[in-house]
Amino acid sequence: MSARLIAQLVVSLGTVVGRAFIAAYKQAAANAAQGGGAAARGGAKEGAVDALTRKTGMSMEEACQILNVTQEAELEKILKNYEHLFSMNETSKGGSFYIQSKVVRAKERIEMERAQEAKKAAQANQENASSENNSSSPSS
Repeated sequence: MSARLIAQLVVSLGTVVGRAFIAAYKQAAANAAQGGGAAARGGAKEGAVDALTRKTGMSMEEACQILNVTQEAELEKILKNYEHLFSMNETSKGGSFYIQSKVVRAKERIEMERAQEAKKAAQANQENASSENNSSSPSS
């Protein structure tokens, strides 16, 4: 009698857990489908920013907060803050290696963002120049 009761309990729990797992899996698949579709529809800017954030493990906002600069800050100010924070966190001076590495990663993240923006600007200029050449050439 008790073995039968235990067996029924195990089967009931297995069914409940199985249904919960299936529901969670379906929800995760739906979320993944929405996220992938949004990145594809959102354009290259959002996808590229997400790629840089995934690559560096740091968002642009976090990098700016670490270096105490704005996103539009001049390169000289970024380098000045970087050098100051890097030297203040040297382990030989009793600083934190962890914070020092965060400072380095923040500078790298900002440099990557600037390089990507420059690359996009160059591509846009190249496209504009090629479209101007095509429109100015006489058609015979």
